[in-house]
Amino acid sequence: MSTGQDDGRDAGAAAMRTGLDRARAAEQAGDAAGAVRWALAATDAGDDLAAWSAAAGVVARCLPRAGSLSRKARVAVLGSYTTSQLSALLPVAAARAGVAVEVYECGYGQYRQEILDPSSGLYRFGPDVVVLAVHAGEAQLPAMSQDPAADVAAEAARWTSLWDLLVDRTGARVVQHLFAVPPDVALGHLAASTPGCRATMLAAVNAALGRAAGSRVALVDCDRLAAEVGKRRWFDARYWHRAKQAVSLGCVPLLARHTAAVLGAQLGASRKCLVLDLDNTLWGGVLGEEGLGGIALGDGPAGEAFTAFQDHILELKAKGVILAVCSKNNDADAREVFERHPAMRLRLDDIAMFSASWADKPAQIRQIASTLGIGLDSLVFVDDNPAEREVVRQLVGEVDVIDLPSDPHGYVRALASYPFFETPALTAEDADRAAQYRARAQAAQLAADATSLEDFHRSLAMVATVVPLDEVTLPRVAQLVAKTNQFNLTGRRRSQAELAELAADPRTAVLCVRLTDQFADHGLVAVAIASQEHDVLDIDTWLMSCRVIGRTLEDETAGLLVAEARRRGCRYLRGHHVPTAKNGLVADLFARLGFALAEPASSNGVRSGGAGADGVGADGLRSDRRRSDGGLPERHSGATSWLLAVDGAGSPPGLIQITRTDRELEGTAS
Repeated sequence: MSTGQDDGRDAGAAAMRTGLDRARAAEQAGDAAGAVRWALAATDAGDDLAAWSAAAGVVARCLPRAGSLSRKARVAVLGSYTTSQLSALLPVAAARAGVAVEVYECGYGQYRQEILDPSSGLYRFGPDVVVLAVHAGEAQLPAMSQDPAADVAAEAARWTSLWDLLVDRTGARVVQHLFAVPPDVALGHLAASTPGCRATMLAAVNAALGRAAGSRVALVDCDRLAAEVGKRRWFDARYWHRAKQAVSLGCVPLLARHTAAVLGAQLGASRKCLVLDLDNTLWGGVLGEEGLGGIALGDGPAGEAFTAFQDHILELKAKGVILAVCSKNNDADAREVFERHPAMRLRLDDIAMFSASWADKPAQIRQIASTLGIGLDSLVFVDDNPAEREVVRQLVGEVDVIDLPSDPHGYVRALASYPFFETPALTAEDADRAAQYRARAQAAQLAADATSLEDFHRSLAMVATVVPLDEVTLPRVAQLVAKTNQFNLTGRRRSQAELAELAADPRTAVLCVRLTDQFADHGLVAVAIASQEHDVLDIDTWLMSCRVIGRTLEDETAGLLVAEARRRGCRYLRGHHVPTAKNGLVADLFARLGFALAEPASSNGVRSGGAGADGVGADGLRSDRRRSDGGLPERHSGATSWLLAVDGAGSPPGLIQITRTDRELEGTAS
């Protein structure tokens, strides 16, 4: 008789076959988008290498015609072992993460030579992201060390020096695979208390690299992945001795999936919001039938399982995942559980948007996205009911749906295995995100009750504070630059190192703006970067969090840019709009603010410049190489440049109180 685990594997294999059959049928019918959708669904169902390879073939053929992914990146895979399988699967894994990638793979074990040689294929390729796919055998550590602290420090420094060289020469983001520690240890359990043992030092190197990475280098914790599937499965000596394959072929899809998830997070493609059902999802039983005292929560094995699930959800909230409720229930009854049940871990304050009604769940989900001001492709839906999951898949296809097992004891593992809540860094704003989005929902209700939009804005009692770009704000600014899509004039992405370099240039002005209102402190929500070129202040980057769009903060930021131009003696303010798949919201921003479409050149020497940057695709994902004059050398399709005469600029509406703390650092960051 098969076990439950065997049944799960059989169901996954069947789902992969079904997905691939439908993908091939869609491809034959000329439906490229459908073929890609079904191929990616097949990869969600399991980790079979042959099925993944087939899905990768469908995606390679159909994705260029489907044109469904706005984020694009050039990814170099530099390996210490045979990485051909990983490189072949990375495009399909990245497409599932929301990024279309072109992959460059170095020769076997040539990672160091490629990085050190400035004329190597790596630098000719010009990557946006470099993946260092390395294995434990590459670590230069002895079997037993007399000075483990020095050896660990030297090994960590060897890798960080390669990071520095890559960033300096390419401006690319680096994704480092940490070492999976092999299980075969001659010292046995004694290794745990022997600092000089190689296995112990490998773990120490991983920890040292984690500390050194900060927010500038992304890490894939291969040791955790190996432990998850079992190290006897991850390591298979047959593959190593025959093909120098350090990761067993059955585990390559898992590694590709998690590498792509980390890569996607670096490019702003992570999911933002977890949408939760209630009955038999957050507690056991149906509230309308069992009543407040009858639901399973806290006590007994089932009750403890639901409590553990809520604890895990709270951990996701702490790293910035927005929580919403979508339930078919009476609103007052559903809220009462959050308010009164003593075993509830989640409380109403943890929920940014609470939707409990008898409307169908696709309609509720659309309303949640609209109220929170985020795209449907930012949502992840969790529901115990297979029928509800399927209707959401069919009617709101942009939403990711997590399949929960029938046994609630498996809920935590099902959610923890979902990889697309990765974040590039943790900031102070992440912990407060639920309150910020809940405030957005409250503001939406206030807007509905206001007699005029101006009255609504005044009633919010908004205060914007301009703060310096420093070691405290830099991680949040880098996060905004990586993730913001809707209010992002050029779609340009810059690394933390690039932002710091820009801020250090006295020709550059950096405006970082925090916003508070009567409901919440929204944190740092807007960034504008502009560089002086003679008598023109050129706006390099201008973006704003979707949480505060439409509150006139864009007008006030424009006013701050005009004031900065005046302070520097500039006659003109120049802006650029590079259309992307998601920034149509700001297509008319410059025209609305009084800018005029720039001519290619003018007699006063003010030129429009290109609206793009070297190596930046239409989605803006490439790191740009600024010319010495600060211009924007390449023009993209549909890109425009705009000019505003500073002396003729109007005043902002004045519905937000402006304060400044950045002037204390005048002449440095801004």
